[in-house]
Amino acid sequence: MSGGGTVPGDDVRVLVVEDDPVAADAHALYVDRVPGFVTVARAQTAAGARRALERTAVDLILLDLHLPDGHGLALARSLRAAGHRADVIAVTSARDLTVVREGVSLGVVQYVLKPFTFATLRDRLLRYAEYRTSSGEAAGQDEVDRALANLRSPAPAKLPKGLSAPTLERVTQAVRDAGADGVSAAAAAEAVGISRITARRYLEHLVESGRAVRSPQYGHVGRPELVYTWA
Repeated sequence: MSGGGTVPGDDVRVLVVEDDPVAADAHALYVDRVPGFVTVARAQTAAGARRALERTAVDLILLDLHLPDGHGLALARSLRAAGHRADVIAVTSARDLTVVREGVSLGVVQYVLKPFTFATLRDRLLRYAEYRTSSGEAAGQDEVDRALANLRSPAPAKLPKGLSAPTLERVTQAVRDAGADGVSAAAAAEAVGISRITARRYLEHLVESGRAVRSPQYGHVGRPELVYTWA
């Protein structure tokens, strides 16, 4: 249940706590792709996380809230009581704001909703890194606000002219629903009820924003067809 290797320099040492082995592998891979972060241990249960913390120094816990032997926040509470001071990024499919508020008091510095992409986690980790490097005495309120703002996500980027948020959400769902097989512009157009040209514009926007990847699919007569899969 543990993993990871040596920790170069001052990298942030991350414990990935996730009961799904496939998801755990993906999360650890995502962490290791972000400069300045390294997965030093993994656990599939709350008990496994406690054992990992006894033998491995950890700065940050990427914590699934739904574990086989208890809720992630109960684990975070017990860790605080035991003197562990690692920060927590909670990973969950739940959208209960009561849970979010409770987590703040337990050292949960970020929430990442499942399913998420590498780009989403990378953004959260880089913002956490900026927050983590804040030190010294603040000159005033503005500096305190800036340090805390590093943990917040920026406002959603303005969509290119001609694209709408509701349609983008539907195209995004079509890409996600396609899974590893990917979706073509024609298939996305049919699923959403828009033209193929319009669907391609939305799909290309997802590629440009790092949320989808484009690849040719061979086996057709003539030019290969482009398919889009979730990043």
